[in-house]
Amino acid sequence: MRVKNILISQNAPADFEKSPYADLKRKYSINIDFYKFFKIEGVDAVEFRKTKVNILDHQAIIFSSKNTIDHFFELCKDMRLTMPESMKYFCTTEAVAFYLQKYIQYRKRKIFAAKDSHPASFHEILLKNKELNMLIPCGQDGTSQNLLDFLDEHSIRHDQAVVFSTSPANLAKEVDIAKYDMIVMFSPNGVKSLKANFPDFQQGEVAFAALGTAVINELEAAGWTAQVVAPTPDHPSITDALDAFLKENATRRR
Repeated sequence: MRVKNILISQNAPADFEKSPYADLKRKYSINIDFYKFFKIEGVDAVEFRKTKVNILDHQAIIFSSKNTIDHFFELCKDMRLTMPESMKYFCTTEAVAFYLQKYIQYRKRKIFAAKDSHPASFHEILLKNKELNMLIPCGQDGTSQNLLDFLDEHSIRHDQAVVFSTSPANLAKEVDIAKYDMIVMFSPNGVKSLKANFPDFQQGEVAFAALGTAVINELEAAGWTAQVVAPTPDHPSITDALDAFLKENATRRR
């Protein structure tokens, strides 16, 4: 397998030249294109109220992404809700916790973040606060089944709150999918969009890179296989995993 052209299924970094992708491009003389595979739309207050979920009935909120944070607080603004000082926030990564400071003052709130990307690290934090009633903002497909199973297993009260919806982008019109030797996936919704846009797509010699078990599972459900996965103990980020793969499979290495 030789990789020359890579499609990243998300928007390009704000400063590409300072990103790890630029390092990979220079190191392996590859082409990298970015295209968001799906569109995201926030749920408005009218639609949210129909779910009968009362945000302020909860003492803690679980965040797993920056996108979820944005849509949650936009919804709160739409509903004219102010988070109480006593609210606790649990974030699956330190990057998510840091982003939360865009909306709340870190020093005045109680924010908890997993020390690493392994689910056990996050679960440990939740267990120490299992008496709280927790809210999980998410998309219309719900949150991680692994997380829900953990909460149920340990009798931790929780509700899901759908704060955004997704729909496939028009890839068939904008993307020449046959051009690429590798496609990098970050969300199950991206996999679904690929299948919806290209129903006759066959993986063949195309390599998939997947971030997270949910993406791997969605690829397998579509009949495809991930050759590159992250996070792992050896490769905590998707760019680390790509680097290791490209050392053996790039068409040209410097």
